[in-house]
Amino acid sequence: MAAELRTLVDFVAARNPESIAVLAPKRSALSYRGLQACLSDIESALVGAGLGPASRVATVLPNGPEAAVASLSIAASACCLPLNPAYGADELRFYLDDAGADALVLAEHESGPAREVAESMGLAVLELCARADDPAGRFGLTVRSQGRRLNRDGPTRMSAALVLHTSGTTARPKIVPLTQANLAASAQSIARHLRLGPTDRGLNVMPLFHIHGLVGSLFASIAAGASVVCTPGFDEAEFFDWVAEFAPTWYTAVPTIHQAVVAHAADYRSVAPEHRFRFVRSSSASLPPAVFSALESALDAPVIEAYGMTEAAHQMTSNPLPPAPRRPGSVGVSAGAEIMILDDEWRAVPAGTTGEIAIRGDGVAAGYEANPQANAASFRDGWFRTGDLGWIDEEGYLVVAGRIKEIVNRGGEKISPREIDEALLEYPGVAQAVAFGVPHPTLGEDLMAAIVLAAGADVSERALREYLFERLAGFKIPSGLIFVDAIPKGPTGKIQRTSLHKTLTAYLKQGSDEPADPFEQAIADAFAEVLAITNVGRDDNFFALGGDSLSGARVIARLCTGLGVDIQVSDLFRRPTVAALAETVRSLTDVDAHLMAEIDAMSDEEVQALLARYESEAPDADNDPSAGEVSPIEAFEAGR
Repeated sequence: MAAELRTLVDFVAARNPESIAVLAPKRSALSYRGLQACLSDIESALVGAGLGPASRVATVLPNGPEAAVASLSIAASACCLPLNPAYGADELRFYLDDAGADALVLAEHESGPAREVAESMGLAVLELCARADDPAGRFGLTVRSQGRRLNRDGPTRMSAALVLHTSGTTARPKIVPLTQANLAASAQSIARHLRLGPTDRGLNVMPLFHIHGLVGSLFASIAAGASVVCTPGFDEAEFFDWVAEFAPTWYTAVPTIHQAVVAHAADYRSVAPEHRFRFVRSSSASLPPAVFSALESALDAPVIEAYGMTEAAHQMTSNPLPPAPRRPGSVGVSAGAEIMILDDEWRAVPAGTTGEIAIRGDGVAAGYEANPQANAASFRDGWFRTGDLGWIDEEGYLVVAGRIKEIVNRGGEKISPREIDEALLEYPGVAQAVAFGVPHPTLGEDLMAAIVLAAGADVSERALREYLFERLAGFKIPSGLIFVDAIPKGPTGKIQRTSLHKTLTAYLKQGSDEPADPFEQAIADAFAEVLAITNVGRDDNFFALGGDSLSGARVIARLCTGLGVDIQVSDLFRRPTVAALAETVRSLTDVDAHLMAEIDAMSDEEVQALLARYESEAPDADNDPSAGEVSPIEAFEAGR
């Protein structure tokens, strides 16, 4: 059984009391002896406030050393509920009430809504006071108001030490209670698989109200007797300055942060010419292979992709360190949990078969709190269904295909958005790309993609579409490619794919100018007629307006008849806006006009001879059902 969190600190402090535990910009370092004292002082302060081992103490603190030590200390002696300091009053009230908070810790001069909400709910309020000359993470707690729900009794070791909520992007957030045993088991597993030791120093840029920053960075470092640099959070302008100042041996982050590091990698050697990372870790979302390669090249260090989630106290699998093989696109082998791939009936599927990923282990929560319906669906016999699709290859490496709820069902065709992300990121000049589903009136869901270009890049939608048609099946091509300055992210830096159609509404419903010429007007009229809508503009996307392949075929048929051109439904998929499709039509009619001009320049005898020759070589309409009427242009083309 895993040790308690306090035991992890005491173990290191007994052997290496002066070794560094916590560092931060513009602060002196905190030793393990000092960290041990912090844990004791905070436990005494909580007891003085009437808070017992099973009391739930929320924190609303900015990222940094105080948030790190407060989270660790409260989890070691009571139960910690870390909350995002950016929450508004309604969000704070919901999370505090939903998790049954007894008290709130906030900064001494906090002027946001947290204090007012806590006092209105009758919670105990404790103020955190840190002086600039104190070591990083050292602070005092002052009780400002006593709460009504204090001295809750309960076991200490197997009761919740950390309570977090799931993201709740598609449903009400679920409460995940993690015990001291869960947390210590996961922290020790991460330290073991990364071979962390006292000489390692992690640079934490992840939020400390999220499982990745808390366990993957902070607790894992403490379990190894290593040190951790607690920054205010990721800042691309400061990142390499911190690297130069603290000489970290590793850092862990989500893919969006790694992409930002790659974008500013030119600063690395100029700011920290002698620095070397031992490795870089990525977790909490899939790392596209293109970013994997760029990050390894930029930092000259192996990238270790891992797989974690809140219900597992973070890590479940991890790619191994060199010289063992690392596999881009895979999240590695079992590292803290047993892995099984299940079908809908909880039956294991054969190796190499895609199914839902299930996990079991010491770090896995026993279930959601006060949610029997979710527990019945997700937990059975110690196994937890993750909600992710994936498969295990012949050597035991796990590949995650994506969240089941993120899979786009486009008229019956199931599409993994991650595959589209990876294809787009291979295109030169694309810095970030995220495919996502949008509601569609006939298909149920359609596929869009948001794209951020690298600085100075000149990439057109047409070029990207042609590229995608070379890489992917036609039904996987996004109906819309939208170029944005930044892709919206959640509070932990993760992209919340399932809600992008809401956060990018302004881009999806951009205004459109009137058709610019008769060709655009004819196409706009065809869109409007087939889709039974009005006011179609030149920038409107046929599929975003509600079109699908069947209605697209009707549009093409009308245009072929009305404009006398030969275009295909595939042309509409390649160029789905009025203006883009008009370019294709215009190019064909320009050729026709040129040919007609040549025919007009011929004498009557030459034209008659041309037609007679074509008619003598044309298929017999009586015997060839595909034969039809031939235009003068077709006759001319055939006779050239």
